[in-house]
Order: sequence, then C-alpha cells, then structure tokens
Amino acid sequence: MTRPTSDVPAAEQAPSPCEPLRLQVLTALALHRMATTGQLRQMLRPDGSRQLLSRVLNKLRSTGLIDHTPLQDPDRSRTHAWYLTPEGARLTRDLPALRGRPPYPITSTTAASLKTPHTLTVTRCHLPFAADARRLGHEHGPWDWTPEVSHPIGEGDRLVADAVMHYTVVSDNHRRKLRAFVEVDRTTMSSERLATKLIDYARLFHYEAQPIGRRRPLSTGPAWLRWYPVYPRLLFILTGASPTRLKARISDLQAMVTQHPLVATLAREVQLGAAILEDIEKHGPSGSVWTPLTGGELRPWTDL
Repeated sequence: MTRPTSDVPAAEQAPSPCEPLRLQVLTALALHRMATTGQLRQMLRPDGSRQLLSRVLNKLRSTGLIDHTPLQDPDRSRTHAWYLTPEGARLTRDLPALRGRPPYPITSTTAASLKTPHTLTVTRCHLPFAADARRLGHEHGPWDWTPEVSHPIGEGDRLVADAVMHYTVVSDNHRRKLRAFVEVDRTTMSSERLATKLIDYARLFHYEAQPIGRRRPLSTGPAWLRWYPVYPRLLFILTGASPTRLKARISDLQAMVTQHPLVATLAREVQLGAAILEDIEKHGPSGSVWTPLTGGELRPWTDL
C-alpha cells in the first residue's frame, strides 16, 4: 500500500542549497515521475538559470541514470520530459523523501510517452502552490506533493488520488497544517465520470477495514486515520477546455454533492473545491479562484 510521506516535516523536506543539485534532481524525478527542465528549475532552483539545470540533466543522462522523451507540441520541439531509468530508480529507492513509495513505474521511452500529458499536468498543478508558499512565507516544497497515492475503499477497490498535498500556513506564531487530495481533470473523460470520483472519496471517508480472521465485525475506525489525523480536503483542478465548458464540469461536481447521499455526507465534514488551472496560475492558489462544491462565492483554497 502506498504510504504518503507525511511523517517528514515540511521544513526538512525542502531542498537545501547544501544538497547536491544532482541528488535533488534524482529525488524530484523519482517522486514526481516526470518533469520538464523548466518544471525542475521552478521546483529546485526558482532563482537559478535554465543552463544550470540543463548541465546537470545532461550529465545524469550521460551516466545512464535518467532519460527523456520529446514533447509532442511542435512549438516546443526542443523541450523534453525527463524520467528515471531503471538504474536511476534503483539508486533512489531508499532516499528519505521516497520512503514507502512503490517502485518507479516508468522505465522506457514508450512508457514515458504514454504517461507524459497527465503526469506533466499534475506536476504543473504543484508549481503554483510552491510559488505561493515562497511568496507568503508558508511551508510547501517539492517533497510535499506526492503523486499517485493509493488507498483501499472496500470490496477490493482502490482509490488512486492524482496527488496528496501537505501545506503549512505560517502566520505570526501560528502554524496551520493543511492536507489535500488533488484530482487533475484534463477534460479527457466525461463530466459524469469525473463527478463519480466524488463517490470514491466518499467511500474512502466511510471505509473501515476489518481485521483478518475475525468472525464478528470489529470496528477499528475509518481506515484513512492510518495516514491522516483529519481527512484531507478535496481539490479538483480542471484544464484542457474553454472556461465555459470547465465551469459546466464544476457545476456537475456540485450536482453530485447534492444528489448522492454518501457524497452529501462527505461534504458536511470535508472541504470540497474546484478551480481552473489557468486561473490558479494567473492569480495564485491563494486567490479567490476556488468554487466550493457546496455552493457559495469564489474563495482561496485555504478558506473552502
């Protein structure tokens, strides 16, 4: 079972200038699965040059630890998506930031090309939160965003969140620790299928695992308490279509909240919100760009 890396404080997870950039790149690719040169620069050296990252990436590729696949966009023909080779994956398996993560799944150019659009979009969603944290003095770095986190939800089914985010709001002497499940929608599935993801999160909220071998049911509490002190809020980030179409998909998410009894129960206990990725990138996640799925005015994600 995938275990989020929530045991490591955010301050300890942030890249240190004392750590070799080479090691930071390997760790970032192992955790985030794939990233472009520009994304890695924003994650690891936002004030550094692209040439610095390029030199490190090319050196790692020459030693057989990473490889890349070209992006399909003809306007960005010189841009590549970087990923670990099997040797690079073996080298990073025991790094502290990756403790509890499953084996790295991308081991060839073919596999990388199939995963590129969604994986890079998930990484793209992370970057505005990191930039916001730096600007506001909050704590959220590259190791506070864990893609593809899996949890059982009963009957042999599993829920795989696109990402789990850990974020600490720092205000004077007050520290507010926030967690969020993140679902990224690129408009590649029907609006109805997107909305049914709310049902899976509601199932996780209610799911209680039973000890093996007991004849009588014994409640051990919700299974999610194994990983989280409180159930993470749920954020949907949408892109890949016109604003009108994306707003219609958000309306369908709101309809699911009102129409499905299990989801309605979830919504009474957990903050649920949705936003358009381009709005997040323009105004920041702390801007009033999030639609509460229970209704109401646009607001920051921290105020859902």
